[in-house]
Amino acid sequence: MTDPVSFTPNDPQPLLIVISGPSGVGKDTVIERMKERMLPFHFVVTATTRQPRPEEVHGQDYYFVSHDEFAEMIEKDELLEYAIVYNDYKGIPKEQVRRALASGKDVVMRIDVQGAATIRELSPEAVLIFLTTQNEEEMIQRLKLRKTETPEGLKLRIATARQELKRLNEFDYVVVNREHLLDDTVDIILAIIQAEHHSVHHRKTTL
Repeated sequence: MTDPVSFTPNDPQPLLIVISGPSGVGKDTVIERMKERMLPFHFVVTATTRQPRPEEVHGQDYYFVSHDEFAEMIEKDELLEYAIVYNDYKGIPKEQVRRALASGKDVVMRIDVQGAATIRELSPEAVLIFLTTQNEEEMIQRLKLRKTETPEGLKLRIATARQELKRLNEFDYVVVNREHLLDDTVDIILAIIQAEHHSVHHRKTTL
């Protein structure tokens, strides 16, 4: 007779979840719906030097800072990672992420593909989710419909997005954000997070 197999559940460890993908796939919209549904996560607020769009709120959607202020954050080593994204700087405040993880909350950050690669180096156990559209044509159409770019800026975003699509294999999961099915997209992301918490080999996030 074989001995019974003992099972000790993993301690609930907070996860660092990165939601990334090219421009036009709906990262901001997905994050906003997750907030609307009052999900129990800490949503990281990114610092950026770009100008706010009409519907965006400082401290809620982004921390909108000047180039001088951003340079000071770099000098003081206050950023987990930062990069130039379409001629503006974006960065993740380091202390904000560490405080949230220490509180035991899962941390969700919205970040560009380049930044996701940096987070993977800093925290190999982070959960990287690549958000995309059903096809490239749909992504380009969404970018055009936003009408927030000059023709030159739109051309740059499309070219960059095409290159970012090639980096899909650097991620753990891919989620297609289909038109008019936003809650389905959020449900899939929640299922991924729940599955990770029930994994036998639980990720242990370190920063």
